[in-house]
Formats: sequence, structure tokens, C-alpha cells
Amino acid sequence: MEADLYVDVRNPGAGLRLALVHGFTQSTLAWAGIREDLSDEFETVALDAPGHGRSADVKAGLRYGAELMTKAVLAAGSGGPAVWVGYSMGGRFALHIALANPRAVTGLVLVSTTAGIDDPSERSTRRTSDAALAEQVERDGLERFVAWWLAQPIFSSLPVAAANIESRLGGSAAGLASSLRLAGSGTFDPLWESLHDLEMPVLVVAGELDSKYCLLARRLVDAIGANADLLIIPGSGHACHLERPDEFVKGVTNWIARLRSEH
Repeated sequence: MEADLYVDVRNPGAGLRLALVHGFTQSTLAWAGIREDLSDEFETVALDAPGHGRSADVKAGLRYGAELMTKAVLAAGSGGPAVWVGYSMGGRFALHIALANPRAVTGLVLVSTTAGIDDPSERSTRRTSDAALAEQVERDGLERFVAWWLAQPIFSSLPVAAANIESRLGGSAAGLASSLRLAGSGTFDPLWESLHDLEMPVLVVAGELDSKYCLLARRLVDAIGANADLLIIPGSGHACHLERPDEFVKGVTNWIARLRSEH
């Protein structure tokens, strides 16, 4: 039997559809504030990614997970394609969806994400590191691991309230371990050389304080081409959409409005 992902739909039939894919340790609840800030003209479809939240028992890598997400979003709410918004791990899923099934994607918003690790040795090192993290979460349990995860320097600018720790504790340690082993950054061949195949509009977003992902964001825009735009959110880090939700929502909605005016 094929696994089913948990999907939460708001404003079905309202208009343009946004499919929201969270980052590692998160769930659909991570988008709560952003969904409240979006206007009523958007139908939002948020998913719990494989290994997370109420999809904790779903085991899937990026390719199979992308297939499950595509099927789920096309069938949810009013149905049909959507603008996919993916943060970090969610952005990796969104890229796989856009490349494998572009008809399901009317637009793409990539937040603090990458198209892969170029060097095979570095990919191998990352797989080894993620395997060790999988063992750590299995050993320490969900609550202790999430606290450790959010204490990393990459999240130093993320306020505790914005991190919404409680929303990260609805899954399982086994689910996160599965995600690390199957969908980590070292598990897939880099997609950089395929990015020019993306024909839909793309908005690439990064936080000003996250120097690594600012560089990756500019590389993504250059690799995609003329249909890609860049949004750097001032005074924010890796979780820029959570740290500065007003600026993020304004940037995305302005981008969508401009696209509509041009077509």
C-alpha cells in the first residue's frame, strides 16, 4: 500500500494555490503565522514531509517523497498545480518536484536551499554526518534532539518564539532518523546542471545574515536563468521566513502580483 502524507488545506477554492513544504524537524504547523498573514486570495496546501509530524511513519527519499507530495497536492483542496514554497529540506523536495513534474508547478519559491553538494567526497562526508545524527536522535529522543538542533549556530538569529519548538514535537525520533538517512543533502546527485530546464517563474530567498545560503541563492538564480528572481531578507538568518515573516510574505506576494501583471 502506498504511503499517504498528511495534508492541511486552508481557503479551498480561494484562487491561486500555494503548496508549503517545511524544513527538517518541522511540520505543517511551522507555516501557521505565515498562512495567517497571507491574504484570503490564496488557497494554501501544507504538507508534513516524510518522517515529520503526522507523516512520521512515511519513509521516503527526495525522489519518492517528491512523487508523494505531487500526488497529494494535486488531489487536495480544489486540486491542480500550485506555486510550491519550500524551505531548506522542503526546498530540496520542491526542486525535485519541479524538475520531475513541471506541470504540477506554476511557480517555485526556494527558501534557504541548495541544488546539491558538487563534490562526491563532500557528499559522502555529509551522508556519514547525517547517519551519525540519525543515531543521535534515536539515542536521545525527539525533545532533546530538537533542542540540540535549534542550538546550532545557523539558528542563532532565530528567536525562541519564532522557532515554535512545540510544533516540532508532534512526530517521532524514528521519523527524523529516517529523513536524515533518506533525504539529507548528501543523498542525491547535484541538480545544478538541470536547473536551466526550469521554465516556471522562480523566486530564490535567503537571509542576509546567512552568508553560505546567500551565496547558494545567487548561484541558484544564475543557474536557473532569466526566469529567476532573488530576494535577500535583511537582518535575518537561515530561517528568514520565520525571523522576518512580514518581509517574507510581502516579498512573495509582491513577486506573485508582478507575475500576474506581466501575464
